[in-house]
Amino acid sequence: MKNYAKLNEYLSNLAVLNANLHNLHWNVVGKQFVEIHEYTEKLYDDFFEKYDAVAELLKMKGEKPLTKLSDYLQNATIKELDGDKFTCEETVKILEGYLNEMKKLATDIRNEADEDDDFEVVMEFEEHVAGYSKELWFIRSMLA
Repeated sequence: MKNYAKLNEYLSNLAVLNANLHNLHWNVVGKQFVEIHEYTEKLYDDFFEKYDAVAELLKMKGEKPLTKLSDYLQNATIKELDGDKFTCEETVKILEGYLNEMKKLATDIRNEADEDDDFEVVMEFEEHVAGYSKELWFIRSMLA
């Protein structure tokens, strides 16, 4: 890739999502509490792995990954989540929005990297896009 700004935007989103997913994980209420509580934990574990992989990818490319919370908040398109009580359905709908946004950004990064013959970024982000597609299938099934 010629411009790695989108990778730092993506990294920033993952950092903000870590906090947001913990908020949802701790503060979801309702009949499906256990399922949603466990699902959000699965997601934040997965997002943390992606966070580390993207930062390391930036380092491999000779770029500097953002590391400060203030930089993450400034560069993220996903904003901090307000609130301290979320119904199960509300939580799943919030997750759907996050997953759609991250899939779109991951797809944009993958396609831009492909145009620039940056195969390492393409390979990493093809896995991200596929993962988001699978999670969105789960979300749609939960909301049905």
